[in-house]
Amino acid sequence: MAGLGPHWGFIVAAYLVTAVVVLGLIVWIRADLAAQRRTLKDLEARGLRRRSDAAKAAAPAEAAMPAEAE
Repeated sequence: MAGLGPHWGFIVAAYLVTAVVVLGLIVWIRADLAAQRRTLKDLEARGLRRRSDAAKAAAPAEAAMPAEAE
């Protein structure tokens, strides 16, 4: 570690702490994603639907109506 100079311990520790924090965030985000998907699946099983589904169903009807000429 002589190439890092007299502060090599601090440099290595900083990289290790950063790696642990980034990996922890990745694990946390993946766990939260799984929880959100389980919640969404449960809500859909109970009959609740997303608002975007209604918007997609209404979009073709709105596109078929002629626009008013100004």
